Amino acid sequence: MRQEWSPEDVVACWTLVDGDWDLVANKTGPTRLGFCLMLKFFEMEGRFPEFIEEFPQPAVEYVAGLVKVPATELAKYDLAGAKRHRKQIRETLKFRPATLDDEERPTAWLAVEVCPVELVEDRQREALLVECRARKIEPPGRTRIEKVFCARTIERLGISAWHGCLHWLRRTTRTVPTCWPCSSVIPVRWGWTRC
Repeated sequence: MRQEWSPEDVVACWTLVDGDWDLVANKTGPTRLGFCLMLKFFEMEGRFPEFIEEFPQPAVEYVAGLVKVPATELAKYDLAGAKRHRKQIRETLKFRPATLDDEERPTAWLAVEVCPVELVEDRQREALLVECRARKIEPPGRTRIEKVFCARTIERLGISAWHGCLHWLRRTTRTVPTCWPCSSVIPVRWGWTRC
């Protein structure tokens, strides 16, 4: 999520609407502020934040003013332990958590449609998030995406195609993707890489 927001954008994107107020009516203090920020974050991103720092500071200050909780109270919100809040937000927005079965279709879609034309990992990850949002599925966490998606994509592409991608990456970006299938060790000119 972007961190720089104009005042107009903050008001347009982070303002609580009628139904939002019903959801926070029984919450107080840091819980109220954290829940509101998670709700608005999920509405925009289609995923939950992994860290409190993902909330843009202008949004934190604005929402804190709306719910009458000091912005500094957000530090007390247990983002990792907010399972009930995540469930409530998913149910309200009609999303569901990803299952192992859900990983297969988007992975196949990415391998066939996205990977042949987009080799930048962040853009591949963004395409996956867009696809999950369209399917109303909460995407798996970033680490899970990297492990599962990268391993399955490499399997689908095959080692020779992957070597071609590595060659292209080395010429154009001088970087190597951070993940490899756990079942193999792939020789790279500057060393061996394994997960």
